[in-house]
Amino acid sequence: MRTWIAIAAAALLVTGAAGCGEAGDGASGSGGGDGGGTLTVFAAASLTEAFTSLGATFEGTRPGVRVRFNFGASSTLAQQITQGAPADVFASASPATMKTVTDAGDAAGRPQVFTRNRLVIAVPKDNPGRVAAVGDLSRPGLKVVLCAAQVPCGAAAAKALGAAKVEVEPVSREKDVKAVLTKVGLGEADAGLVYRTDVKAAGDRVTGIEFPQAAQAINDYPIVAVARAPQGALAKEFIQLVLGPQGRTVLGRAGFEAP
Repeated sequence: MRTWIAIAAAALLVTGAAGCGEAGDGASGSGGGDGGGTLTVFAAASLTEAFTSLGATFEGTRPGVRVRFNFGASSTLAQQITQGAPADVFASASPATMKTVTDAGDAAGRPQVFTRNRLVIAVPKDNPGRVAAVGDLSRPGLKVVLCAAQVPCGAAAAKALGAAKVEVEPVSREKDVKAVLTKVGLGEADAGLVYRTDVKAAGDRVTGIEFPQAAQAINDYPIVAVARAPQGALAKEFIQLVLGPQGRTVLGRAGFEAP
């Protein structure tokens, strides 16, 4: 019996040591392109298509490296980071939501604006509400959806509508711009205010209508490495890719504007 107890204890010690070794590797902040690892990027929902493409490029030049994205409303992502969610990079759709992270001391360095975006009116492909201009959004009976006021697309919508002197009573306020686009694309709304890039990514599911007052509510997108990032070295490399020529090309093709 004593012999079996000794063997079992030794096995537990070996298993415990192996588990600690794996945890240590995953938490290392010095992971580089050749060392492998998982880079976690928190990014605004409107960056989904462009960043997914850049993530594939990043992985393709760094064997063993994987990029994991958490796309969503910038305000929600910022809150998650300040509450301790493990992230390496944060790319926000507005300086205001980035400020939540910097004020909390959760940014490693100064955020850099890497692109800009502007709103358009999205309508279903057949445009059942016959929307032609921003003033039409106040028409009685028209079903309009907007982003929640606290997220960047909601704040931009309020500013653009204010500049147009148009009052809109939305039938719903959505958690992020992709949720607004989904409702419009499914025909659950006659119109919604989304980013130009989202309409482009949606293809022929929706139609985008430009309006001049959108120029009064252009969003700057800042990016920063997160303080205490598990993959600090990879975070810096990914940010360099976004800020560099490849990043500008991919973002430009998606409909974003140069900062």
